Amino acid sequence: MEGGKNLAHLLPPSWKATVTSWLDEDIPSFDYGGYVVGDKLDTAFLYGKSKGVLAGVPFFDEVFAQVGCSVEWRLREGDAVEPANVADGRVVVAVVKGPARQLLIGERTALNMLARASGIATLCRRLADLKAAHKYHGVIAGTRKTTPGFRLVEKYAMLVGGIDTHRMDLSSMIMLKDNHIWSQGSITGAVKQARAVGGFSVKIEVEARSKEEAIEAIAAGSDIVMLDNFTPDELKRVAGELKREFPAVLLEGSGGITEHSIANYFCPGIDVLSLGSVTQGVSFVDFSLKVQHA
Repeated sequence: MEGGKNLAHLLPPSWKATVTSWLDEDIPSFDYGGYVVGDKLDTAFLYGKSKGVLAGVPFFDEVFAQVGCSVEWRLREGDAVEPANVADGRVVVAVVKGPARQLLIGERTALNMLARASGIATLCRRLADLKAAHKYHGVIAGTRKTTPGFRLVEKYAMLVGGIDTHRMDLSSMIMLKDNHIWSQGSITGAVKQARAVGGFSVKIEVEARSKEEAIEAIAAGSDIVMLDNFTPDELKRVAGELKREFPAVLLEGSGGITEHSIANYFCPGIDVLSLGSVTQGVSFVDFSLKVQHA
């Protein structure tokens, strides 16, 4: 992380309890395989077997800390995993030591987490690289389309990969989407009610499907307007017109944007581009944990 900052310092007090819940889910009663191997001390190697960006280190560490094992990392979080550069096609990412049954208790939980977190970070790194290559000065962000119970890891992985998390949850920012507006009756009414409870400290974002809706949202006091499901050409035109008239309002483009199409949406008028595909349908990075042969 830039400036030597540790992203693990962002994590809330509850994160270790989340890791505990993963282990509880995987071993709710007897550990039959653990009975077979017992408590003899073993060493296991974490191998990276496909290309990607390493993410999820504090969660991996905590899984094994909770089962009484230690982890020594050969790569740092955010480093590239490059198995093609190694003769046998797998790179040693970390070494895990501890009692055999404890290693195996933590194995699958830790690997599942690391594979998904690293997959998200890998895609996010590619998006960040695209932004730099095209000299886009706005923000690329994820969305709230995350896996229930796993959001903290997925948002963390976005940061490792180099993009913005967008809002963390319903309490982080007021986002008034089409269903809110249809249910309330109007953009103006919805913004007025949101401001009454959100106060000065909580930003309001309104989803708009046309320039007219965007103007209504701005007039009502929205801080951010999301131009949703616009084509690239429509987005550039409407964003340019809105920025000329309302330069202080933040404009977000969203809806159907992917890694392969995002460059078509880059333009000076759009401050934020958000992608649900960062967490939905993302490929995993392949890792394995292998106990050293006796």
